[in-house]
Amino acid sequence: MENNDPGAAGANAQSNTGDGADNELEILTRQLAECEAKLAEMRDTVLRERAELDNQRKRLQRDLEQARKFANEKLLADLLPVLDNLERGLALEGNDYAGLRGGVELTQRELVRVAEANGLKAVGTIGEAFNPEHHQAMAMVEAAGQGAGRIVAVMQKGYVLNERLLRPALVSVSK
Repeated sequence: MENNDPGAAGANAQSNTGDGADNELEILTRQLAECEAKLAEMRDTVLRERAELDNQRKRLQRDLEQARKFANEKLLADLLPVLDNLERGLALEGNDYAGLRGGVELTQRELVRVAEANGLKAVGTIGEAFNPEHHQAMAMVEAAGQGAGRIVAVMQKGYVLNERLLRPALVSVSK
């Protein structure tokens, strides 16, 4: 039995086309759901990464503040014995000037040791060649036995901290 009805053939074709469209719609709906899930996952990842970066920035800022706050801790700890020696010297009574001078000299040596251990270096010694980067010439004088451009007197020592000039030495230089 063959059905030659053109309406039935059209209905069959439309039914097949409808199944294809339904199938394609189902595939697209599934793909859309997968894409939305991936998008939600990516949003979550981005939010977590952003929060982690913000936390790292805050941690770094806090660490930087702590480093600034306690940067001089080692230096000041090293200076405590110098302070103690000065206080002991001031507490002494009497007229023992030789003992007082000896105590001041010991305290000065301890202070110089601490300063050098922390990168401070004195510049401007007699006989040293004049260096305009470290010395400031206050006078040019005739000096027997000294070559030209040599320091012959130091009015005030200069200091360099880790190769950076803090204060130039005030010196007299031979002609």
